[in-house]
Amino acid sequence: MKPVRALIALSITAAVLGLSGCKKEPSPSTTGSTTPASKPPEGETADQFVARVNNELRAMYPELSAAQWLSNTFVNSDTELVAAKANERYLLQLNNWIEQAKRFEGQKLSPQTARAIQLLKLQTAMPAPHEPAKLAELTQIVSRMDGTYSKGRYCGSDKKCRQLGELEDVLRSNRDYQAQLDAWQGWHTIAQPMRKDYSRFVDLVNEGADEMGFADTGEMWRSGYDMSPVEIAAETDRLWGQVKPLYEQLHCYTRTRLEAKYGADKGHVAGGMLPAHLMGNMWQQDWGNLWDVLAPYSAEQAGNLDITGALQAQYTTALQAERAKFSGQPGVVEQAQIERDAQEAVARKMTERAQDFYTSLGMPALPKSYWANTQFTKPRDRDVACHASAWDMNMAGDVRTKMCIKPNEEDFTTIYHELGHVYYYLAYNNQPPLFQQGAHDGFHEAIGDTMVLGMTPGYLQSIGMVGVQQPSNEALINSQMRMALAKVSFLPFGLMIDRWRWGVFDGSIKPDQYNHAWWQLKAKYQGVAPVTARGEEFFDAGAKYHVPANTPYTRYFLSHVLQFQFYQSLCKASGHTGPLHECSFYGNKEAGAKFQAMLGKGSSQPWQQTLKELTGGEKMDASAVLEYFAPLQAWLKQQNEGKTCGWQPEGVAAAASKPSAAKPAQG
Repeated sequence: MKPVRALIALSITAAVLGLSGCKKEPSPSTTGSTTPASKPPEGETADQFVARVNNELRAMYPELSAAQWLSNTFVNSDTELVAAKANERYLLQLNNWIEQAKRFEGQKLSPQTARAIQLLKLQTAMPAPHEPAKLAELTQIVSRMDGTYSKGRYCGSDKKCRQLGELEDVLRSNRDYQAQLDAWQGWHTIAQPMRKDYSRFVDLVNEGADEMGFADTGEMWRSGYDMSPVEIAAETDRLWGQVKPLYEQLHCYTRTRLEAKYGADKGHVAGGMLPAHLMGNMWQQDWGNLWDVLAPYSAEQAGNLDITGALQAQYTTALQAERAKFSGQPGVVEQAQIERDAQEAVARKMTERAQDFYTSLGMPALPKSYWANTQFTKPRDRDVACHASAWDMNMAGDVRTKMCIKPNEEDFTTIYHELGHVYYYLAYNNQPPLFQQGAHDGFHEAIGDTMVLGMTPGYLQSIGMVGVQQPSNEALINSQMRMALAKVSFLPFGLMIDRWRWGVFDGSIKPDQYNHAWWQLKAKYQGVAPVTARGEEFFDAGAKYHVPANTPYTRYFLSHVLQFQFYQSLCKASGHTGPLHECSFYGNKEAGAKFQAMLGKGSSQPWQQTLKELTGGEKMDASAVLEYFAPLQAWLKQQNEGKTCGWQPEGVAAAASKPSAAKPAQG
């Protein structure tokens, strides 16, 4: 199963606001002017300053979020312009607030006020230069890159043009080697025009970070964890060291199965690495779509865990119901509408099922506005950004999700993930705007995935997604593998994206090395490689949404550790005493109350304190991951016995990504 690692808030606004946003009554300086706001009130204290900023943030937020929502759900040049101007106004105001905050440096401040001012400096993942012309250029570049991604299409030799969702379908279910390679290579062509823009983007945000007192944008990102930038980098290395042996065993098993499927010459890349286009996922971040290749035991041996089959059966039923509403034979237009209505009906039903998990814990039902305003499926009449995301539109209960839901297991678990963001928004909406964020960004990503861990075979059986599950070792290993293909496979990917960007931001990765460095890091951490050369005429990093959208990615790695800690704690709160992997806290109000209390804190206190209140410890730790997957890890070691595991990232990765003679694409 695969929860898409979606961004926490708004497409471009995630780059602007990080996790959340905020606002006072609009004034010319916040609604239209691109000149700096007026000077602060004379004699204003630090406490008064923070209160004013909170008011202005809260007032400014609905306009900004509305502009971003439009640019994501009606993708065209007009909405790109509206979004860019809204971002420009916000960043101008943010720079002004940060400049005003310098008055209080060196003063003795209350802990809450000092924390609020520190978080103000970290409100954006996109630090903007003070010079108005450069600020405007930055917002235009970001909107342009976002639009390029959202409108991306690959037109093959057959002249058929396909967007990301259709190309993902090929990787998900088509096991033809060449068809998968064509789809994978095709999607990566859409990023080539971004390369020049991205290089200029890096220059601009680094200038903004420097003006804020940071060495570069990467250092600024690493400053948002209540520890030093050096300490959080070391912490991620430590956590990776804990889980790497488990990943290596999964990698070895997967390579063996791919070789059996495609032959020894195609099932791996030289050096023992996995072929990028055969992993069932465009970015190799989740291997759940390879269940038909990687399932340890058949359904006859271990029981049926075919969630996708159950959802597709629901779609067939919905399709028949919609068809029955028409008398006679529907035409082409009518048939398209029938299919669209059936998709919408199933998507809503899937979302209702996910909501039920949260309400079973005592959390409130989603507001009516959610059901009225959410984008559940891809519209027929316009381009939209299909990348799953959760939105807080006004910091007062107008919450939404944006997806293009299809009836498959991947999207089903993604909904649980996205609603985790939504319930976090609702829980901390009573906090001051500057504290309306996760305890740190990894917390925000871990909430919904904690619920996914609770989707045990027993739970899935209880909601009619799978048949009767007979306890057996085969059933256990299948269940663990199903979860590992989503969770364990993701870990190195969650780490390498920001390792690449940290290098880009600090200058150790030069613009003429972007693609080379990208594939070096994918080889080092993931053990995956392309089967054909990917020279510097490509910009493969840009084919991953979070790069052009400028969403920091370390949060997703951290979330894959934290969610197991959260899960372990909630299982304990629910009274569970058996093996960790058998626990589902569905329906347990005690566990729900403990979780809700954590959500309500937002970022009002250091994350270490928030973590301790939930789990009893102040340190992120991957031991819960290893405890959960202990049966699978032992089984994998048995399966891999006698095989040469591991991979050699040198040589082949460099050859596959070495700069070619062609010049980089410009655009």
